[in-house]
Amino acid sequence: MEDLKNSNRKDKEWRHMSSKESILDSYRAHTKKKVLFVLISMTLLFLMVIISISVGSVRIEVSKVIAALIGQDDGIISTIIWKIRILRVITAIVAGLGLAVSGAAMQSILRNPLGSPFTLGISHSAAFGAAFAIVVLGVGSIQSSSVDAVILNNPYIITMCAFGFSLVATFIIILLAKYKGASPETMILTGVAIGSLFIAGTTAMEYFAEDVQLSSIIFWTFGDVGRTSWSDIWIIAAVVIPSAIYFLYNMWNYNALNCGEETAKSLGVNVERVRIGGMLVASLVTALIVSFIGIIGFIGLVVPHIVRKIIGGDERYLIPSSCIIGAILLLVSDTAARTIISPIVLPVGILTSFLGAPLFIYLVIKGRKYW
Repeated sequence: MEDLKNSNRKDKEWRHMSSKESILDSYRAHTKKKVLFVLISMTLLFLMVIISISVGSVRIEVSKVIAALIGQDDGIISTIIWKIRILRVITAIVAGLGLAVSGAAMQSILRNPLGSPFTLGISHSAAFGAAFAIVVLGVGSIQSSSVDAVILNNPYIITMCAFGFSLVATFIIILLAKYKGASPETMILTGVAIGSLFIAGTTAMEYFAEDVQLSSIIFWTFGDVGRTSWSDIWIIAAVVIPSAIYFLYNMWNYNALNCGEETAKSLGVNVERVRIGGMLVASLVTALIVSFIGIIGFIGLVVPHIVRKIIGGDERYLIPSSCIIGAILLLVSDTAARTIISPIVLPVGILTSFLGAPLFIYLVIKGRKYW
């Protein structure tokens, strides 16, 4: 009888150990999948950089691209790459990274799949700031040339106005959330209301604008990564990179928030401070990017959903993966915009909206719930 009890006990222990090992193996396999996804994404980003530099109105062989990048070509090819294309590529990477990580952070903080800089009205407030600078301050003009191109005679005033009004929207959201409690519903509803308010303001500016001013407003709202300079890139990168590090530093807090506010509080997370701090940083990143390159829709909304669909919602992998995929998506979109009807270059904001809307609908239909 005693031997039978010992045998049953050993059998239970063996099954328990086997179950633990099975769970551990499953966890390791899932972790390897996430790490592999990050590595593949980084490889794709590198390949896309080479492809993006090589294609355009002037086709450049990949070998010549690599030679120019490592300083072994001083001819016209090197001039095209370093003076024109590499600037667009870096702008697309930094802007895509910033918009995607801001969207991922907003969705995690608010525990709402619709959380993004575009849906919270930050982009629309920036558009109003640009329209205000063009109509009220008179910084829009039209160049009389063979192509009759719209130019902005003082883009930095437009950038400062767009950035300033983006901050106004950001602080309104933060202050109302602070006053009423930093709940996800409060922030989402406040963002929707602010977005509608600034859309109405922009429409009013367009109504009273002259023909040249109206053309300038429309030109600015077309998001375009080709309008930046090297100094602009340094400014954007100086904000985007530390902000991405901030989100990476708070990955554990966002994982705790995904389990619910009560669980997060029980784990020692200051929910209100994490939520408001994350919203403020994400809004600042978005405001800066939009103020320099215009409105780029759906990157911050779609990219986190793509990543969650593939590797799940673990913030330790979601945030870095969103950075990479956001850079890839905007870089691919800009490359297509430059080549689809070459030599005409389409604003990338048009293409991201065309691609983002059906892709998001597909993800909604085929996806699964994460909140």
